[in-house]
Amino acid sequence: MTRNEPLLAFEAVTKSFGAVHALREVSFVLERGEVRALLGENGAGKSTLLKALAGAHAPDSGTLRIEGREQRFTSTQEAFDAGIAVIYQELHLVPELTVAENLLLGQLPAHVGFVDARARDARASELLARLGLVLDPRTRLSSLSLGQRQMIEIGKALARGARILAFDEPTSSLSQRETERLFELIRELAAAGHGILYVTHRMDEVFAVCTSATILRDGELVRTLPRLDHAPRIEVAAEIVRSMVGRELSDVHGWSAREIGAARLELRALQGPGLAEPMNLDVRRGEIVGLFGLVGAGRTELLRLIFGATRAHGGRILVDGADLRARSPRDAIAAGIVLAPEDRKKEGIVPILSVLENVNLSARRRKLDLGIFLRGRWERDNAALHIQQLSIKTPSLATPVRNLSGGNQQKVILARWLSESVKVLLLDEPTRGIDVGARAEIYRIVQELAKSGVAVLMVSSDLPEVLGLSDRVLVMREGRISRELARGEASEEAVLRHALPVHEESFA
Repeated sequence: MTRNEPLLAFEAVTKSFGAVHALREVSFVLERGEVRALLGENGAGKSTLLKALAGAHAPDSGTLRIEGREQRFTSTQEAFDAGIAVIYQELHLVPELTVAENLLLGQLPAHVGFVDARARDARASELLARLGLVLDPRTRLSSLSLGQRQMIEIGKALARGARILAFDEPTSSLSQRETERLFELIRELAAAGHGILYVTHRMDEVFAVCTSATILRDGELVRTLPRLDHAPRIEVAAEIVRSMVGRELSDVHGWSAREIGAARLELRALQGPGLAEPMNLDVRRGEIVGLFGLVGAGRTELLRLIFGATRAHGGRILVDGADLRARSPRDAIAAGIVLAPEDRKKEGIVPILSVLENVNLSARRRKLDLGIFLRGRWERDNAALHIQQLSIKTPSLATPVRNLSGGNQQKVILARWLSESVKVLLLDEPTRGIDVGARAEIYRIVQELAKSGVAVLMVSSDLPEVLGLSDRVLVMREGRISRELARGEASEEAVLRHALPVHEESFA
């Protein structure tokens, strides 16, 4: 073992689950100071590779080496002890404990059998300073933001001497400021000689923080880019997308002009939680309206008010000119308003139920009088129809929906609403955590719904998505609409000018 050996090497790593080949002879190296993007569509093998690295899955064949030394982990603890830390979206922390106790979990300093509180807090303060966090180490973790908790997870890894860190979609729930601080920390870690694997679906993040990229497809390594600055960024992005999906995606949003009709959804002086003033808004038949704003601008709160998930304080909601009294989502659904929520795992799907049950969850109420046999046949036919229409990848109708990829779970939610008479589709972060190929499929479905006359109101933090998909953009800031922009005048600068809580002169 010498310093000339790569920090980490995967050599022909293979892993199967029954007949499913999750990884097929994957080989690549990670050097000290390298930040390598690990890219691929859902199901490409990224998660399996991270779990093999973390000791959660033992490879069927192949070798994992750290600084030239072969490793065969039989537990996550062994991987952790070898200097490997995987930062998952679901953080492994204890909310009831303090910041210091979480940072030093399993290695609290002790004196004659008792925890040395002074030494504990001093060590925690050193770690917090390294993380750039100004916090009392005795603060209870449950009081911190998600971004702060993620930093604590990283600090816990550093306290255990981690030299290899892998991040799995780390910015999916972070604010812009938290994301920027995370990137700063990753660059600092790389400069100190750590090796970083970075899994993301966001192309802008790849270029913001990564120095190289490895691309997987169907469990196989299809491309490695040792440098991301070998060509203009737009060309490199096209290379990556081609490698990920195996085809060209020249215009992933697929926008095309369509017939726009009369107002289908109308808000008149709507008032409620999250809104700073009475809200007036129209979405017309066949129109896709993008709603952009920073975290806390009130976008999700507005969709919940329209859907009846939150009770309005005043004002009117009209669908096709008729007043809607949405006391609950049931009332909204009956009027033709449906919502694909931001947190699909918590609010959009029932994870333990099958794909069939999730698709029919709402529409089955209209078939109760068919009898058990006829209703069962209708549900099977209805689920099969929408699975085919939306190209949902599932082994069977009986597969638990939690076993599907994020993109296919989102399609199941859309299939549920296509079983209804949809007039207004509310989308809250429709492609969060979804790969570029599945995003194109979601965009195609949304475009087809709009062409059929559905009015679409879409919230997204992905500005290129908003600009690429929308016929009109509404910018929200601090609970109010600060600007309306037609497609032709909507640009990143124009949208951000009205989204940021600063004086417009700052952009001059």
